[in-house]
Amino acid sequence: MKEIARSDVEYVAALAQLKLDDAAADRLVGELGEILAYMDLLNELDTEGVEPMMHALEVTNVYRDDVTAPSLPREAALQNAPRTDGAYFLVPRILDQE
Repeated sequence: MKEIARSDVEYVAALAQLKLDDAAADRLVGELGEILAYMDLLNELDTEGVEPMMHALEVTNVYRDDVTAPSLPREAALQNAPRTDGAYFLVPRILDQE
């Protein structure tokens, strides 16, 4: 494995448009080195016959089916509204209108 140099950290920071101070750059040299060392360790594992996967656990859709149903009557929907004009909810204006 190639050692991580400060110039490597500065290059990656520039690509990510990050401004690092000296302490952060020095800290990241060590941290990125540890990450790459761990990746080298993982590369030593025998993965022959292991099927690639997106998640470590099986992921299933937990949403219900979208079923058409009768709508709530307008009067019932508006009955607990703080402000209404009888047909719509009235809310405070948040955008200036010019």
